[in-house]
Amino acid sequence: MKIAIVTVDGETVSQHFGRSRYYKIYTIEENDPVDMEMRERGTGHFAQGRSHVHEVHHEHTHPQGQGHGYGSEADSKHASMAREIADCDVLVAGGMGRGAYESFRNAGLEVILTDLQDINDVVNAYVKGELKNLADERTD
Repeated sequence: MKIAIVTVDGETVSQHFGRSRYYKIYTIEENDPVDMEMRERGTGHFAQGRSHVHEVHHEHTHPQGQGHGYGSEADSKHASMAREIADCDVLVAGGMGRGAYESFRNAGLEVILTDLQDINDVVNAYVKGELKNLADERTD
């Protein structure tokens, strides 16, 4: 099993998926991490060749009062992001838009949104079965 954790520094969990620069990916076998790799994200705010641009999202501009991250353009972007970690089973972030959350789940990933900051704490909690998913609180 592989767990992808979004990060900007390799040490802490990014608080918003779209603003993370990397995935830190752990391979877990028999509840022990046996391998780790850093993978640069090719999509999102920090994609190669893109300047950081903060996109402003307004609740009232989305269909049926949904949070940001919905629509055909967002679906396409989320599908590209999911392909980057197609070999993973779990995606962990501090938070993300509801549209991205649903897209990753539909791509077959277990998506966990956490308030833990330290990546090592996340991995330890996950292998112990103690990592809580705070998706209802941490999607926008």
